Order: sequence, then structure tokens, then C-alpha cells
Amino acid sequence: MTRIRVGLYYDLRNPGTARPWPQVYADALRRIGEAERRGVDAIWTSEHHGFDDGYLPAPLTFAAAIAARTERVRVGTAVAVAPLTHPRALAEQAAVVDILSDGRLELGLGAGWREPEFAAVGADFRGRYDALESAIGDVERFWADGTATPPPVQRPVPVWVGARGPRGARIAGRTGAGLLWIDPELLGPYREGLAAGGHDPGAARMGGLVNLFLADDPDAARERIRPSGRHNRSSYSGNDRGAARGSAAFPKLEVCTAEQAAERIAERTAGLPVTDVFCFADIAGLAPDLVDRHVELVAAGLPRLLHERTDAHAPG
Repeated sequence: MTRIRVGLYYDLRNPGTARPWPQVYADALRRIGEAERRGVDAIWTSEHHGFDDGYLPAPLTFAAAIAARTERVRVGTAVAVAPLTHPRALAEQAAVVDILSDGRLELGLGAGWREPEFAAVGADFRGRYDALESAIGDVERFWADGTATPPPVQRPVPVWVGARGPRGARIAGRTGAGLLWIDPELLGPYREGLAAGGHDPGAARMGGLVNLFLADDPDAARERIRPSGRHNRSSYSGNDRGAARGSAAFPKLEVCTAEQAAERIAERTAGLPVTDVFCFADIAGLAPDLVDRHVELVAAGLPRLLHERTDAHAPG
């Protein structure tokens, strides 16, 4: 059975600019270094634009900083919004991250869902799915034919498509990418896409967010986390087009022990070709002691516990 890699997910929010921005980024990089030393498998970055709390707008830039400060962890984007950036620029930026990491990049691309982000750069919101599929092909072609220089270390670079519906799942399949969303209802459309694109349906791979926050005493931590959790969810439910779907996309945050988290993940991934899961590293600027302990529990205990649980859930 394939071992599931455990990761941390960074959006670098800072509600109310409560802390100096250099401190926010420095603290994140410090925790990433500690998480790598404790055993976490991957670090993932996200992308949004125009959020009042400073949501990370440049995932590949931050991924480059992670790559330069780590030696072992996979470094992924979950996701870079492909229609907002020219495919050649995506190919070049991604290649730089792969070089800095010596071949550890996981390139997750998505279609996006917030119309104001498209309007801000003059991108076509209605055509975003077509733009995503085209961008994946262009990026891989630019690497293959030498248009994008220097080339990435990995051949091929693992590519993912972040999608929470059947249309995106079929795009992931047709392009031969991994599906960066854990949903059993999407496995069928995803495999249909793989077959349509001439890829082996047995090569399906899935990954994605598990909205879990780890604590030694979940009841005590839950009360302290609740305001930040509400802020996170409300930020996805504004008046702009697509916001309601964004809010619905993320399940309610669950605060639990490492042992409980391993059991939840094992249950949710049973029977699916999941290779990667990740948890938010921070929830909208929580108190440092909560975040430090959460990161420690994810990195030091969850990979081992999850391996034990997934073996127990494996058939036979």
C-alpha cells in the first residue's frame, strides 16, 4: 500500500495586520524548518488576491523561499490559479522552484473561482476551465521543447489539478495530472478523463486538504480557535461571484488529537488512491502557542500514526 504523505498548508493570513508582515513570513519559515526536522513530508502554498487579511498572492514566490530553506520536504502549490498568469511565466517560475529544491516541486494548478480576481487582471472568468487545461499543456510543452529556461530538475514535474467538481476532475484526468481534491464522487469522472486522455486509469492519484487542527486538549483549544475559524469561513462567503461555492468547499474545521486525526484521515481516504493530505498550518493568525503545538503534532506524530491506521484500513 502506498504511504500517504502528510503536509502543512500555508495561506499566510494576518487579520487586522495584527503582526508585522516580516514577522508573519519569518515565523512561517521557522515553523516549516522545524516541521521538516520533526518529520513532515510536504509543505503546500495557496493563492488568492485582494483579501483584507493579506492572503498569500504569490504561491510560487513563497515556495521558492521554502525550497531554499529546506532539504527534504516536497514543496507544492495548492493551488496556483493558472488563468491569472501566462503559461510561460508559470513554467519559468515553477522551474526555478524545482531547481532551488533540487527536484522537490509538486505543481498544483487550478481554474480559480473568485470573479474579482479575474477582473483585476483582465482575465476571462467564464473561460477559466479551458484556460486551465490549455495552461497545463503549454507549461509541459515549454519545459519539453526548451522554450522555458532553465529547465526543471524533475522530468516530469508532478502536476496536480485542484478541482472540486466533475469538470475539473476530467481535466485532471485528460492531462494526466493528479487530482488535488479528496472526494469519492470525483474518482469516476477523474478516471474517465484519464482514459479519454490516453492515460492508465490505474495511475490515478488524489490528494488534498483535511481540515483538521491538532491539539493535546481539543476542548480547550476549540474555544480559542473558534473566532479564527469563523473568520476563515466568512472570508470565503462574501458577495462576489463564486464566494458561496468557496465557503461550501471547505468542511468545518475539526479540532482533535493526533490519534483522532489519523483515524479521520484513514476513514476519509479508504478505497481512494490518495498519496497526499495536508492541514492548514495556521488559522487566520492564531496564538503562537496553538500553532507551534499543532505543527509539532502534525509533523512529529501524524505521519507515523496515519501509516498505522491506513494499514489497518487496508483490505485483506
